[in-house]
Amino acid sequence: MDGGAWMREWWVQVGLLAVPLLAAYLHIPPPQLSPALHSWKSSGKFFTYKGLRIFYQDSVGVVGSPEIVVLLHGFPTSSYDWYKIWEGLTLRFHRVIALDFLGFGFSDKPRPHHYSIFEQASIVEALLRHLGLQSRRINLLSHDYGDTVAQELLYRFKQNRSGRLTIKSLCLSNGGIFPETHRPLLLQKLLKDGGMLSPILTRLMNFFVFSRGLTPVFGPYTRPSESELWDMWAGIRNNDGNLVIDSLLQYINQRKKFRRRWVGALASVSIPIHFIYGPLDPVNPYPEFLELYRKTLPRSTVSILDDHISHYPQLEDPMGFLNAYMGFINSF
Repeated sequence: MDGGAWMREWWVQVGLLAVPLLAAYLHIPPPQLSPALHSWKSSGKFFTYKGLRIFYQDSVGVVGSPEIVVLLHGFPTSSYDWYKIWEGLTLRFHRVIALDFLGFGFSDKPRPHHYSIFEQASIVEALLRHLGLQSRRINLLSHDYGDTVAQELLYRFKQNRSGRLTIKSLCLSNGGIFPETHRPLLLQKLLKDGGMLSPILTRLMNFFVFSRGLTPVFGPYTRPSESELWDMWAGIRNNDGNLVIDSLLQYINQRKKFRRRWVGALASVSIPIHFIYGPLDPVNPYPEFLELYRKTLPRSTVSILDDHISHYPQLEDPMGFLNAYMGFINSF
């Protein structure tokens, strides 16, 4: 047998071996839920929005306080991002409510589907109607992707149309509210604009790729443990969420397209606004982000956490985050 034929045969052998391996790899079952994540899921509930199941948490906290806080999580994680400050919030608020946005966590992840910030804002409104709280004044606390959903809710509140949330206060944290100072991760750019490549990349994404991609947005001393990363990955893999990541990432393009609407909403409201900032954030870098924020929103107050806190302040420094938030809530 000549060398070329042997090589061809060798490649065929490798190909025949690789196909079932790849097929098995691409159908890896999602990881088992850890006891903590399982208990988070079992303590939550689902409601239906246009035939889609949306997961949410709703805790009754302090008796006698009329205050309600609604928490809006970031990309690519879920409402579980708030678990470290949940109990602290129940000591101050009568109702603490959080949801997994469509395409995230334990909520449905339809595909193909046009995921948009507008739809996520409508889901928040629908949840509050479902809970009979649509006429109450709501405190919003948001992070990352949730910041943009909050901006859309704020825009609708400003238009003063019926069926919209009445927002009492807004606290944002480490979100790319200005497209010009937002630095998406390489993996996000590839998935967002990958075209034909995106479906392949989403299928090839595994725990290793995910954890290598996410860890750099945490500070050097506050990186998540292996088990915490597995909890985040389990939330993504639930309902094959890895396959909709490229669709969800279109929010980055939506932020550019609707910058005037969403930044304008922040700049023109009279409710109390606050920003909690982990300054080591590579996605919303210091000092460019903060300088633009203060210039655009001179009336907003800001809490800057310790120098080594990065993009996930509520997970990296829950006490600092909670103290900053309580300071804001108690100031008006």
